[in-house]
Amino acid sequence: MGIVYFIGAGPGDPELLTIKAARIIAEAGLVLYAGSLVPTGVVAHARPEAKVIDSSGLTLEQTHALLVEAVNAGKSAARVHTGDPALYGAVREQALLLDRDGIAWEVVPGVSAAFAAAAEARVSFTVPEVTQTLVITRLAGRTPVPESEALAGLATHGAAMAVYLSAADAPRLRDELLAGGYAPETTVVVGHKVGWPGGETLRTTLADMAEAVRAANIGRQAVFLVLPGESAGEARSKLYDPQFAHGYRNGGR
Repeated sequence: MGIVYFIGAGPGDPELLTIKAARIIAEAGLVLYAGSLVPTGVVAHARPEAKVIDSSGLTLEQTHALLVEAVNAGKSAARVHTGDPALYGAVREQALLLDRDGIAWEVVPGVSAAFAAAAEARVSFTVPEVTQTLVITRLAGRTPVPESEALAGLATHGAAMAVYLSAADAPRLRDELLAGGYAPETTVVVGHKVGWPGGETLRTTLADMAEAVRAANIGRQAVFLVLPGESAGEARSKLYDPQFAHGYRNGGR
C-alpha cells in the first residue's frame, strides 16, 4: 500500500516549498490540492502521469475516496494544503478517516502566511523587552470561536498577533482589537495573497486598518499582523550584548 502526505504548500510562492515537499509532490501518483488557495505553480512539480486534482468543490468523503484509491493502488498521495497543515488546515478530520481505514500518513510542514507577510514587510513579531509572545487567532464568523478565545479578550495581553480568516469584516476586527486595549497607533501589516502574483503587504495603523483594507479592495486571503513592538525604536536583544554572558561568550569584555 502507498502512503498519504499532508503537504504544507506555503503561502503561494512555489519557491517557498520545502525541498522535501517538492520531492514528494514530484514522486506522488495523486496530487490533491485546493485550487482556491493553492496556485497551480505549487503543484507543477507533479510528474506527467500523476493525477492532479483540484479539491475545491469536493467533500471530505470524496477527497478521502481519492486518497484511498491511490493508496490501494500502491501509490503515494500528496494532499497539498495552503500554508502549514497544522494551522486551519482541516488535517485532523482527514487523518481520522485514514486511521480508521489503516492508511499510513505523514505531515510535511510549510511556511504560514503570517511568516511570509512578516518577511515581505521586514518586521518582527517579538521585540526585546516589549513583546515575547505571538497569538495566532481569527475572528468568529460562520465558523465559531470558543468564547474563551474571543478576540477582545486575547488582545488584553498586548502581545503581537496574527489574525487569519477575518478580512471580510475588517471594521469589526479593528473594533475588537481596540476594545482589548491596543493603541490606535499600533502598527498593523496586512498581507494579501502574499506569494501569489499580484500579492501585496500594506503597512498601516490599527485606527486606519479598515479603511486601508477597503481602499485596497481586500475581502479574503489576507492575514493581519498586529505589531506593538514596531514602535520600540532600537530595542536590542541580550544575545549579542557584550555585557551579557552565556555558554559561548564571557560577559563584561
